[in-house]
Amino acid sequence: MPEDPSAKPELDPSTWVDEYGDALYKFAYFRVNNAALAEDLVQETFLAAIKGMERFSGKASVKTWLTGILKNKVIDYYRKKNRTQSMQETANFFEREEADLFSEDGSWNYDNPNIPKDWNPAQVEKMDRKEFMQQFYACADKLPDKIRTVFIMREIDGIKSDQICEELDITPQNLWTILHRARMALRQCLEKNFF
Repeated sequence: MPEDPSAKPELDPSTWVDEYGDALYKFAYFRVNNAALAEDLVQETFLAAIKGMERFSGKASVKTWLTGILKNKVIDYYRKKNRTQSMQETANFFEREEADLFSEDGSWNYDNPNIPKDWNPAQVEKMDRKEFMQQFYACADKLPDKIRTVFIMREIDGIKSDQICEELDITPQNLWTILHRARMALRQCLEKNFF
């Protein structure tokens, strides 16, 4: 008898920790930069998945489905945290990172050897290496939580700008300022520590 194409695959939660635990933990840790919190978010993901197993349609893999749940857990965490976190942390970070990059009129301070330079083809080629990604993650970990969160949501998770603004209660202008400055800080860190 042919298999019913509309039938959902069987879910076995007893295998999830072994099969998906490490990948989900890495996903969460990179986004929250806290081991205990990452573990809690993965546990909450498994619990939510068990409670919502009837909503699994089978159109995506189990790993993709669990990662989607985890992504929402991370967003919920930052939404709650954002309500209490002031913008002062963000402003202080930007002042420290950019204090001597710009002149008083807002143009580049070309006397500063740390202003971003064009990367040559050999440097760009190095970006495919595992070492580059390790340094990228180390540089991203140095960003304040809110800045790292905005950058990861937009540039790594591909969440649309309007959704980020709504979920983190920030203006579009604030979003683009944060992204611009996060990119500059990451680039500066990579130039200093990798290239």
